[in-house]
Amino acid sequence: MTPTLTPPQKWQRRHVLSLQDFTVAELDIVLQTALSFQEVLNRRTKKVPTLQARVVANLFFENSTRTRNSFELAAKRLSADILNFSPGTSALNKGETILDTAKTLWAMGAEFMVIRHQQSGVPQTIAAEMDRLGAQVAVLNAGDGLHEHPSQALLDLFTLCQLYDPHQPRCALLQGKKIAIVGDIRHSRVARSNLYSLKTAGADVHLAGPPTLLPLEFAEYGATLHWTLEPALADADIVMTLRLQRERMDQHLIPSLREYHRQFGMTHERLRLCKPHVHLMHPGPVNRGVELSSALLDDPQFSLVHQQVSSGVAVRMALLYLMGTYHGAKGG
Repeated sequence: MTPTLTPPQKWQRRHVLSLQDFTVAELDIVLQTALSFQEVLNRRTKKVPTLQARVVANLFFENSTRTRNSFELAAKRLSADILNFSPGTSALNKGETILDTAKTLWAMGAEFMVIRHQQSGVPQTIAAEMDRLGAQVAVLNAGDGLHEHPSQALLDLFTLCQLYDPHQPRCALLQGKKIAIVGDIRHSRVARSNLYSLKTAGADVHLAGPPTLLPLEFAEYGATLHWTLEPALADADIVMTLRLQRERMDQHLIPSLREYHRQFGMTHERLRLCKPHVHLMHPGPVNRGVELSSALLDDPQFSLVHQQVSSGVAVRMALLYLMGTYHGAKGG
């Protein structure tokens, strides 16, 4: 059965580009819709005809495994037709612009564009151009530069809320929970989107990392900053570790990977600083032995990484479905 929305919960966004201005009500709509699709994914027949004959174009200008596969599977589970764009074999190599590429896909019938790009602002630019042209195209930001990664933060939110109430995930469950985000905050679009969603949900967010990877500007997000690990972990309910974004670093910001792990790597011993029932998250891919130990990553008592991957398909199904119901005038 495809989930339905009651009139007070009507979706008001054509695009999902940022979580900065999402309300609690909007986050809860995503959570409840994802729950419905999670139930679909647990059935023997995992497909629904929700987006049958509608075209989803995946424009991934940056390498990705988890996010791209998750979106592709989500679209297939919704019975959509899929166009996968590969920049290496595209007309971009012949001088075509990104906007021209998007317009070409629109002309082919694309109604949804899932966009990942190494530069911040590309999904927003494409969404603005589609709106200018009067195209009924929904644009979803699958990660842009150092800006945001909304669907990752939403699947993290869904995973967390289900941890506290599997049958009715909602933002209120995170009210007052201490959540520590540890690692390369400076280069992390995941951290920015999580900060927006978790603060909106009412969580007490603490950031920890070396000063070179945790600039003072992040205090403006409403988080508490720590340049040592222990105070961030003290009595934490949840710890989110972030991958060292080595491909985005243009200078030596840490002495060595070994030194980083010594100061900020998560281990079973360090989890003892947190609350007894603490859980650990990581958006992947994981640098084992750097952000966290292999033993901790593979420990089902603490690690929610497998659940995060599983949640990703349901949440991305929910986003595509909701964007497909849009008939209003609000942007993303």
